[in-house]
Amino acid sequence: MPMIDMPMEKLLKYKGQSPRPKDFDKYWHRALKELDETDPRVELVPIKFPSPNAEVFHLYFTGVGGARIHSLYARPRNVKGKVPCVVQFHGYSGNAGQISGLMGWIAMGMSVASMDCRGQGGISEDNSQIMGQTFYGHIIRGIESPERLLFRSVFLDTAMIARVVMNFKEVDPKRVASNGGSQGGALSVVCASLEPRIACCASCFPFLSDYKRVWDMDCSGAYSEIRDWWFRKYDPLHQREAEFFNTLGYIDIQNLAPRIKSPVLMSVGLRDQTCPPSTVYATFNKISGKKKILVYPDFGHEDLNGWSDKVYCFIGENLLK
Repeated sequence: MPMIDMPMEKLLKYKGQSPRPKDFDKYWHRALKELDETDPRVELVPIKFPSPNAEVFHLYFTGVGGARIHSLYARPRNVKGKVPCVVQFHGYSGNAGQISGLMGWIAMGMSVASMDCRGQGGISEDNSQIMGQTFYGHIIRGIESPERLLFRSVFLDTAMIARVVMNFKEVDPKRVASNGGSQGGALSVVCASLEPRIACCASCFPFLSDYKRVWDMDCSGAYSEIRDWWFRKYDPLHQREAEFFNTLGYIDIQNLAPRIKSPVLMSVGLRDQTCPPSTVYATFNKISGKKKILVYPDFGHEDLNGWSDKVYCFIGENLLK
């Protein structure tokens, strides 16, 4: 079978090589306490959209640090009783997408919220004050302190949006799913990790996993900031290498994966050079609950034939009960 990474027998056992900081659990306990103390100040702004079946809104809430986060939110029109909801997340540098892309969930009888990540391709606010570059490179942004990592805030935003929709009068809080691909696949895992009420999690070739492995593999593209920005510009002699990867361990999704309580459906492309198979398995293998991974031997970081239908079926089977 085509491979750019480890043989399958090793992938099935691989648990990652990036460090897990000693105070990892305390770190996320403090972070979630900060989230608990944050007033989301939810605002729904109606959007005109010619659908007889859906109401559509700009959804705004306040995340940690006071940033206003934007999402698209759609719900079935004339809702009677409570409906399931999907919270979904976009790929690195992307945005919440188009309203038309939400209509599939409406057809399933569900509401859906699609979040813009801070400082990326949408209109969510990034109000962080950090040292160094802001040109690109969100993985390493705020690396000078674990508490200032940008992805710490983004991760907490995933839990906040789940909490927000769970409090909507039309949403059944026991039937909320997380969904996404690449960065969105990572954030779907994070959402299920930090908000234990998530009923199921769909994650397509998740990003943000096992940073030391992707650096050792010399992965270009989305992870190139580790080499091109951090090591070449800030630590050319690798004097802070151990400290650097330890700090990234706080925002490494493989370290959060054991917290997941809900069923998980994941996918991996064995030719994926953006999110290499070993990094996907590093996360998947640490999920202790009910889980399934769909393996695409001939696919890289691209649309996976049949995956979208599988996600609809998986989420439907878990939420439409």
